[in-house]
Amino acid sequence: MIKLDKQAKEQLISLYETKNIGLEGNILRLFDVEGDNEFEKYITKCIEEDKNTRRIRLSITKKIQSQNNELNELNEENIRILSELNETLEIVESDKLTYEVQNRELNEWKLENIRLTEELKNEMVKSEQARISAETAKENAENDLDIIQKRNQTELISIIVKVALWMIIGVGIITTLVYIITLVMDKDTQVISAAWANMFGILLTNAFSIVGTIMGIKYASKNDC
Repeated sequence: MIKLDKQAKEQLISLYETKNIGLEGNILRLFDVEGDNEFEKYITKCIEEDKNTRRIRLSITKKIQSQNNELNELNEENIRILSELNETLEIVESDKLTYEVQNRELNEWKLENIRLTEELKNEMVKSEQARISAETAKENAENDLDIIQKRNQTELISIIVKVALWMIIGVGIITTLVYIITLVMDKDTQVISAAWANMFGILLTNAFSIVGTIMGIKYASKNDC
């Protein structure tokens, strides 16, 4: 136990009464009042005030702890909200980038489709022009081939007719020479003259027929050309 002299007790009581400052803590339970009623009252008041102070401090501490817990919870909630917000922003940014990429790819696809369409149109025009050129060339080739064939046929017929004409002329000349020789030699020319007359009739008939054939061929050739 702690014992104080009278002067120390008076100073403690005076300090409490004038400035409202008293002892605090467990030390109050260690003082020996020694039958001093005034000092005992002082210790009792200090103990009560200490209890009140402790109660207030405890209440304040609990309140502070409660506020701290609430602040911590709010902080955690803020952190969670910020995290969700960041995730949302990242998702939005990612979606934005994805949309931009898709939009860019779509634009590129549209441009490529337009380019391919134009190339296809050009190729179709070229193909149509090539087809027309091929058909024209085919028609020209067929016409040229037809003309060549007709010319060849005409030339061949002309050659045949000329050969036949020369053969007829040759036969006529030979027959005439034989007839003349027979006249010169004073032979019987009755049979030869009849044959010569028939021969010349045949030759004239064939000659006119050949001339008509030649004229028809030339007329036909002119019309075909």
